[in-house]
Amino acid sequence: MDKPLVVVNFKTYSSASASTADVLAEKMEQFSDSNVRMVAVVSAFDLHSISNSSNNLEVWSQHLDPVGQGSFTGWLEPETAISRGAQGTIINHAEHKVSLEHVKKLMEQLPEGFPVCACAADVEEAKALAELGPTFIAVEPPELIGGDISVTTADPSIVSDTVAAVKSVNSNVRILCGAGVKNGKDVSKAIELGAEGVLLASGVTKADDALSVLQDLVSSI
Repeated sequence: MDKPLVVVNFKTYSSASASTADVLAEKMEQFSDSNVRMVAVVSAFDLHSISNSSNNLEVWSQHLDPVGQGSFTGWLEPETAISRGAQGTIINHAEHKVSLEHVKKLMEQLPEGFPVCACAADVEEAKALAELGPTFIAVEPPELIGGDISVTTADPSIVSDTVAAVKSVNSNVRILCGAGVKNGKDVSKAIELGAEGVLLASGVTKADDALSVLQDLVSSI
């Protein structure tokens, strides 16, 4: 297995947008040379600023649309996102659901090797997404997102079952888990269950001391 991933979704929290996004990215970059692959998933508004100021931090977009350059008002066009610093993307997050066709067309449009992390609410959705062959699938039960109980504690079987189901469809797809992930113990448990990392948000973005939380997240790997 390559380095485990710690993927932090900035969402649109005030503590992780505009100038505060820059500050959080700087803190994350301190761990980019550690034993984890640290990824910041940022708003399209912040892609350029964060990618320009980061030397080693991997920066992903929070969403992309399968459209080209032209008459597509309000859509997130991939070529421009990449030119402004996107090095990967998540898609189909619980807060921004799309169709399988959307994911398929987007993947066909993106450059080879561009990381795509498709989010799934359950094992069945993960299997359907695995048929498309994204780089990663992140399983996140919606009811646990933003909560205080990690999926690795509340429903560990969904992680192990997703790993088994996805690998049975496409052995090349890598699994992340999210929803309620807060600390190093959660990360360690996710890896024990067969995942290759975690996708989290509020545990870092809303923390009073994000640096300490990041340190804890990587401490058990």
